[in-house]
Amino acid sequence: MPVWTADTENAVRRALGEVTYAEPGREHLGLPYITAYQLAIKVRRIDPSVAPELEVGGEGIGQRQSLAQFLARELSQRIKRDETYFVEGAQLSSAAMTVMTFRHPDGRVISNSLISAGYDTSMFRLREK
Repeated sequence: MPVWTADTENAVRRALGEVTYAEPGREHLGLPYITAYQLAIKVRRIDPSVAPELEVGGEGIGQRQSLAQFLARELSQRIKRDETYFVEGAQLSSAAMTVMTFRHPDGRVISNSLISAGYDTSMFRLREK
């Protein structure tokens, strides 16, 4: 079972700090959220030593737990305990959605396993000051 460490938190902070607006004129909506999958991909690139025993995630990885799941669970718990935590969370509904894919750091495409199961997808962003 992976453990949340200061290195994990630093990698999450750096990963979320990389998220910027993809187009001008949308600043009124606040910083973009990224899914737990996108966060896991960024964290793995930034610091491969964060939970190295876990795959990034996606359908068919053959593991009960993934890095995306670990990060989503831990961040959700921290946000719930501390409303001033540096991360904000939200959920993307799976309603009328059939597939959501991501590019794994090694180049292969991975699918969000939550969508096919009918679950919502956790998303995160830096809390605005």
